[in-house]
Amino acid sequence: MTHLCVPIFITDLTLARRDITAAVAAGADMVELRTDKLHDFSILEALLKDKLCEAIITSRSRAEGGFSPTGEEEARAARLTSPPLNQYAPFLDIEIAAVQRHPTLLQNASRETIILSTHDFAGKPANLSELSQLANSIPAAVTKIVWKAGAIRDNLDALNLLKNPPRPTIALCMGEPGLISRVLAKKFAAFLTFASLNAESATAPGQITIADMKNLYRWDAIRPSTKVFGVVAKPVGHSMSPALHNAAFTATGFDGIYLPMLVEPDYESFKNFLDDFAKFEGLDLTGLSVTIPHKGNALRYLKETGGQIEDLAGRIGAVNTLSINPTGKHSGKNTDYAAILDSIITELGITRDQLSTLRAAVVGAGGTGRAAVAALAHYGAETLISNRDADKARSLANEFNGHRGKVTAMPLDDLLREKCDVFINTTSVGMFPKVDETPLGDRRPPFSAKMLVFDTIYNPMKTKLLTQAEGCGSKTISGVEMFVRQAAVQFETWTGLPAPREVMRQVIADRLGKPLHSR
Repeated sequence: MTHLCVPIFITDLTLARRDITAAVAAGADMVELRTDKLHDFSILEALLKDKLCEAIITSRSRAEGGFSPTGEEEARAARLTSPPLNQYAPFLDIEIAAVQRHPTLLQNASRETIILSTHDFAGKPANLSELSQLANSIPAAVTKIVWKAGAIRDNLDALNLLKNPPRPTIALCMGEPGLISRVLAKKFAAFLTFASLNAESATAPGQITIADMKNLYRWDAIRPSTKVFGVVAKPVGHSMSPALHNAAFTATGFDGIYLPMLVEPDYESFKNFLDDFAKFEGLDLTGLSVTIPHKGNALRYLKETGGQIEDLAGRIGAVNTLSINPTGKHSGKNTDYAAILDSIITELGITRDQLSTLRAAVVGAGGTGRAAVAALAHYGAETLISNRDADKARSLANEFNGHRGKVTAMPLDDLLREKCDVFINTTSVGMFPKVDETPLGDRRPPFSAKMLVFDTIYNPMKTKLLTQAEGCGSKTISGVEMFVRQAAVQFETWTGLPAPREVMRQVIADRLGKPLHSR
């Protein structure tokens, strides 16, 4: 069993009892009682007598991210391992470095209660293997090794420590890139993982709240057989894909977990990530959503490794969906294309073939912009493109011009003077947290009641651009509609099950705090 442990700083008996009770109610089966700031140890004794939850007693030194002065280890250990505290036999967390400084530190402690720990806030220890061997050579019940992740690859080093360890082990990475190790601790049978009572009470960088661990990341459903999915991006913390797909897994009973995966923008980082994660034994990586800035990287990877590329994705030049094959021959497709088209024709009440009567403006020439231009050009719409990098816009226009519809690149100021039926923003300008921005800048919106304005950003649901469009009487489409449509196709590709689309729409509305309007 992998315990879900909530750390609680103890300073006041009433507050500590309140927090322990709240942790148990939220689903914790263990608490870590942090005594770094505690002076009256009768409070700790009272809490242990309560027996509200299985407990770890910890006094973390400043050298390893706590508040206890380094050098007080002997005095604190003597107090924590002596009567009356030791008769309640909680787990006691002792730092390996403290044991090295004070060889007699554990002489009064029962081996069955000791968690030997080490924490590195600078990054992965250079001597990780030796450190693990040292920890496991000291008599104790549990080994705990924690460091701040410098990159997503660190998660695999942590999970690797959980494979056939000589004794129960905790191996976690701190920081945003380390979230994977925290959630998948249960899949790899770690002794425990930590979750904070709330966002304000986290005791380490990147610590997830217990509410998110239980609900967003499906803690109770994770098992060794659970298949792993994720969204590859930078930045990735804002992504709602984990909420969307995990809710879909729950609704359909599919044995999967979907995680944010922070990968640096360059191609080598993407390549190394996919090589390492796809091959890691026991991970069961099955599918990936690919977004900014990696859609081109995904296509290049598939070409270089002989993977299968959907014809449409090849023509667009961007892959946003990867299916992972254990043989290494992965496959990729683009689900943005159909999502963009179907969002537009549903709003306008027309067929795809009727798009040929429209004139459309597309701002942005990245992966989503390419999908929009390819889709509109294929169905005969006249399309105007503007991009901050004018050469990229011209290249995109030349690539798709004449497929069926005319495609022209032009500066944004010129594009805004053109009369168009549809205006699509495919850039990230206006995305949370920079919600006061718009791709138009300080320019006057050129919208009218005859226009449809489509912003592919889904957070916020109503961007500043859409607010401006509504003020001009235009019809609008939020990126939520496109997001749900493309995610539904991803879900069906990976699982073979019908996607619970209304559940997915409701998840986004709930997380953004907006009412869901039926379509």
